[in-house]
Amino acid sequence: MTSPVGFTLVQLRYFLVAAERGSMSEASAELHIAQSAVSAAIHNLENDLSAQLFIRRRGKGLTLTPAGERLQHQARELLARAREMEREARGEGDALTGPVTVGCFVTLAPHYLPRLFTECTRRHPGIEVNVVEGETDQLVGALKAGRVDFALAYGLGLATEPELHGETVARAPAYAVVAADHPLAGRGPVHLAELASEPLVLLDLPHSRDYFRSLLAAAGVSPDVRYRTQSYETVRSLVARGLGFSLLNQRLPITQTYGGGEVAELELRDPGPPLDVRIASVKGVTQTARARAVRDVLRDIARDTGPL
Repeated sequence: MTSPVGFTLVQLRYFLVAAERGSMSEASAELHIAQSAVSAAIHNLENDLSAQLFIRRRGKGLTLTPAGERLQHQARELLARAREMEREARGEGDALTGPVTVGCFVTLAPHYLPRLFTECTRRHPGIEVNVVEGETDQLVGALKAGRVDFALAYGLGLATEPELHGETVARAPAYAVVAADHPLAGRGPVHLAELASEPLVLLDLPHSRDYFRSLLAAAGVSPDVRYRTQSYETVRSLVARGLGFSLLNQRLPITQTYGGGEVAELELRDPGPPLDVRIASVKGVTQTARARAVRDVLRDIARDTGPL
């Protein structure tokens, strides 16, 4: 006979919501139960485990203790497994159903998400795919907080996160983009130095801007950053107006921009290292069957989108 477990799945669920919200009152609002019920469940959980899970400061909410942080990761995995056991017991094991939340880097979203939704609907109509778009740091936070099952992002910024595992599914080399009537448009590969005298329209996202600056520095180019924007399409529209050149990684099948102009893509003779496109997840957390199925779809899309 196995020894009985003192805590319950309900207690773990209340604990996870309180940990994510950082507040008993906000947890009770999300769970639609009384705050006293949340507080009692977490108090009993701490007694059962003989561990303090939160530091409680009046007016400052809840902060996880080291024991609480460890339990947070373990509880997510345990609840995910419990949900799978429930579906299998009900005879739903072969039909993948339920939500999967995918994080996606903002500039990758237009290239991958439409096909992801289409393919998941075709292959797994019972899975509901939800998306959280953001920059790398936002996606890392969402992964650690358990708000997303996994995330698609560039490798930039992920290597310094020991809690995360990254699987490279594609590589995206840099290229230059200029206005369609630019003198270099239509030519073969160019050196970055050939664009050195022109203004730079910088895709000004954390990590991305440092990557593009490093490529220019390696080519001996000190760029005149004339315009900055966090929008991939705004970069293209500004370039199409003849306001400068830019460096990008993801390619579009069209040359027209939202602003009505056209751009031309230039291969680089000195492109530097390509960016890794990675599927990132939290180490040690077992993915649900439906999350694994969505990851498989994403791998197939990445294989068609960019070479390894």
